[in-house]
Amino acid sequence: MPLISNSDYNPLFLYSNAHFQTIYPTLFRKVKGVNYVRERIFTPDRDFIDLDWSEVGADRAVIVSHGLEGHSRRSYVLGMIKAFITRGWDGIAFNFRGCSGEPNRLIRSYHCGATEDLHAVVSHVVDKKRYSCISLVGFSVGGNLTLMYLGEKKYPVYQIIKSAAAVSVPCDLESCARKLAEKSNMLYMKRFLKMFHDKIKVKMQIMPGNIDDADYHSIRTFEAFDNRYTAPIHGFLNAKDYWSKCSCKQFLADVNIPAIIINAQNDPFLGEACYPVEEAKNNPYLYLEMPKSGGHVGFVDFKTKGEYWHEKRVATFAASNL
Repeated sequence: MPLISNSDYNPLFLYSNAHFQTIYPTLFRKVKGVNYVRERIFTPDRDFIDLDWSEVGADRAVIVSHGLEGHSRRSYVLGMIKAFITRGWDGIAFNFRGCSGEPNRLIRSYHCGATEDLHAVVSHVVDKKRYSCISLVGFSVGGNLTLMYLGEKKYPVYQIIKSAAAVSVPCDLESCARKLAEKSNMLYMKRFLKMFHDKIKVKMQIMPGNIDDADYHSIRTFEAFDNRYTAPIHGFLNAKDYWSKCSCKQFLADVNIPAIIINAQNDPFLGEACYPVEEAKNNPYLYLEMPKSGGHVGFVDFKTKGEYWHEKRVATFAASNL
């Protein structure tokens, strides 16, 4: 599809800074009106995934996948669920393995290419409810996972899935890792590494001898972390092998349902390769919208009674592709 060049997201000048838009929602945004009922499902490898349902008795549903070290109660997930339920959709928030408030049972965790888990969630929702349509929405890592799932053809994509949206997507994982390693992003990197470390320490307690944190302080980048933990634990040769195999960009040509990617041009997490312009030009199903501002999972909007710009945009896109 032609690129969406006329994005109408125009924040107030004082609020257009990339870091402000990235940090503000995390620290200050409160989303009310979403009530969850938790359901635990089990995976073929005897682990579990926790889903949080917000049902309004609809015949259509959205499945929302969060970002790196996120969960269903992050404000951006709650905001998207609310945007859909107020428009007459049921909402399901997918907590990745180890992200629901309880450590998962295996040494493995989630990662950017764990499409088997997304497929398990979608299959469960399809089997449990007789919905007429389902839309998939993913943020950041969840956006990469969503687009990879649709394009890799490893699993059959149900015809009931009518559309998808991915917000602030690291379409090229190596580009994203290099960008986050820059000095300007040091605070973000330190925060992610601390959250990773906290989970490693928990797993050291529940499965001693299988994982350790010796000299963890020497890890300062995603490359170092992925080389030591993500790659060997999940069957990749090294960080670059993991990034190469799990970047959704290579699968975008095979996405064959309407899908929109919303990546702000000032996103501090995304390198140049994360903006798949040529892929969007050559795929009639793929829409790419690149607002000049928005930060990473930001798109702050004070004019719509608590609803952020990207939430309205995504919900409208889903409704137009029923």
